[in-house]
Amino acid sequence: MPFNGQLASDEDIHNARNEGLMGALNGAATWGIPALFAGFVGYHFSPIYRNLTFQFKLYLQMSAMTVGGTIEADRRFREAEKKARRLRRLRQDQEAWRRFEADYEDERLK
Repeated sequence: MPFNGQLASDEDIHNARNEGLMGALNGAATWGIPALFAGFVGYHFSPIYRNLTFQFKLYLQMSAMTVGGTIEADRRFREAEKKARRLRRLRQDQEAWRRFEADYEDERLK
């Protein structure tokens, strides 16, 4: 069922899902790599970080990846939604223009 008519067709929903998935993967990698680097730096230079448990270090890494994935997926999903709205509006305008031309041709031929 469409939410407020934003994504009306199955194709729109499929495209939005794919964009969200790619955004989540991209965001997780984008935020995960600096978090991994920060973990290495913290391990070599910080005795506090070195004394943390492995589970907490893993939690810190996964938190950064989750936040990045969420932010990027949301951004891409919103872009896909805007694109779907633009395409739907364009199709409606094209149909209205076709109807106008057909009416004009009918009137001109009379």
